[in-house]
Amino acid sequence: MIKAYNKIERIKGSIAQVKAEGVFLGELAQVKMKSGGSTLAEVISFDGDRVNLQIYQGTKGVSTGDQTRFIGKPMQVRFGDSLLGRVFNGSGDPIDEGPEVMEESVDIGGPSFNPARRIIPRRMIKTNIPMIDMFNTLVISQKIPIFSIPGEPYNELLARIASQTDADIIVLGGMGLKYDDYEFFRQYFTKSGAMEKTCMFVHMASDPVVECLLVPDMALAVAEQFAVQDKNVLVLLTDMTSFADAGKEISISMEMVPSNRGYPGSLYSDLASRYEKAVDIDGSGSITLIAVTTMPGDDVTHPVPDNTGYITEGQFYLHNGVIDPFGSLSRLKQQVMGKVTREDHGDLANAMIRLYADAKKARDRESMGFRLSEWDQKLIKFSVMFEERMMDLGVNLDIEDQLNLGWEILASCFGKNETGIKNEWIQKYGKWS
Repeated sequence: MIKAYNKIERIKGSIAQVKAEGVFLGELAQVKMKSGGSTLAEVISFDGDRVNLQIYQGTKGVSTGDQTRFIGKPMQVRFGDSLLGRVFNGSGDPIDEGPEVMEESVDIGGPSFNPARRIIPRRMIKTNIPMIDMFNTLVISQKIPIFSIPGEPYNELLARIASQTDADIIVLGGMGLKYDDYEFFRQYFTKSGAMEKTCMFVHMASDPVVECLLVPDMALAVAEQFAVQDKNVLVLLTDMTSFADAGKEISISMEMVPSNRGYPGSLYSDLASRYEKAVDIDGSGSITLIAVTTMPGDDVTHPVPDNTGYITEGQFYLHNGVIDPFGSLSRLKQQVMGKVTREDHGDLANAMIRLYADAKKARDRESMGFRLSEWDQKLIKFSVMFEERMMDLGVNLDIEDQLNLGWEILASCFGKNETGIKNEWIQKYGKWS
């Protein structure tokens, strides 16, 4: 039964307050404006019989005399194969000049997948990027952020991962994107051929702030539907700091007591409820989640990256245009390294990172004017080759070729007994003549 009320008690920011009974949290409402237009809203909190509504398109044009009709259902998104190759806004409406999607609707923002149907992740996701595949291997159903700062090429990295991955479906959720970023994703996916298996939900920086909060829920609701149809889905979200800032702005409008740096006390659960959607479903598909988190002032103790670190399974640090080999970590890589991949994978990767750490010390000695030993010179030569041939994000190699390249770099810089790798692997895979 649709309930209608002809008076709005209060309007502040994107929040409208209405006296109503018998409505539920998350229920949709339609505000019919006297000017003739209408906009959707969502029940976000109660205070007795006073219901707070979050108006999706903002409160511009809304007056206290407008009618509010409660629809009796939560926010939904259309789902079907026709979503692939399409672009939608934060309300789920097409913005690519294509037709309306006429398929069935599914609820957004539901609970995480049934734990009884989850299985331990043991399958690798190939990206053909050495600093991921070889050193911080991604595993299907992993949830992992990219920690970076504004100006770094994190969107370019996401686009490369999407175009080179072996996932069946790509779902991109863009929050607070500039138009240039949106155009970059759309053109990159089109040129690379990935658009035909990609669905995009985009909130522009100029769009109502409320829609920013809907983007990850819509993206993940669609991903879940594909996953139960035996599809391996890769969800890319950028930028979760914009998502958190939108929640902060809404909480200020609601006059909630702020927590750390003005963010709502629910920040941790707001982030966790989205990240925990990552799943490998027993007998069906999977959802893997990679999300950009920009760090204001490059501060990892900022509330958004700080809370994210407790939820996710590692992180990629993107600094100076490369994935930092020391700050990055994939906590699930041991599930596949040397098991799904070649047997020498783990030992080779660990040896190269150890030698690169020693090379950084040799470079410091060089910069301070110390006399370099022959070993220092070998380390510096290795670091140059490692950065050019492995750390460069433009490198595109299959994991087998990455491992072979690693052995070639070691053979070019060191003797076979100087790497610290056991002789069994040196004899079997080494490139020394």
